[in-house]
Amino acid sequence: MPTPYQDRPLAPVATDASNEPYLAAARDGVLKLRRCTACSRTHWYPRPVCPYCQGDTEWVAARGTGTIYSLTVTRRAGPIPYALAFVTLDEGVTMMSNIVDCGDLDALRIGQRVQVCFKAADGGAMVPMFKPA
Repeated sequence: MPTPYQDRPLAPVATDASNEPYLAAARDGVLKLRRCTACSRTHWYPRPVCPYCQGDTEWVAARGTGTIYSLTVTRRAGPIPYALAFVTLDEGVTMMSNIVDCGDLDALRIGQRVQVCFKAADGGAMVPMFKPA
């Protein structure tokens, strides 16, 4: 039997100086990544030092589109089922997120195109998630 999508509550997001630019962009509907100013490679999880060449990094806007690399539908973690996925962005980085706003969680597939959307967490922070494109 298909599992319909339903929003679920999101825990508050811890905010500090290191993630404030990321969260400010999310409030404006923009997904940001870190890019190295020396080797120009983007990476995820955001950090101030490039994991490839140890150079400095800067925040850049991502296109917000990608494909599902891997996914699972979780039905026993609470009263509302949800899809957890690794999404490979068009910029080449892979991030873990939820797939939301889909009619049937069981219809999601590896390789499916997705685009970023933002969901409000308790406390008002916007959390990037992905929906079918």
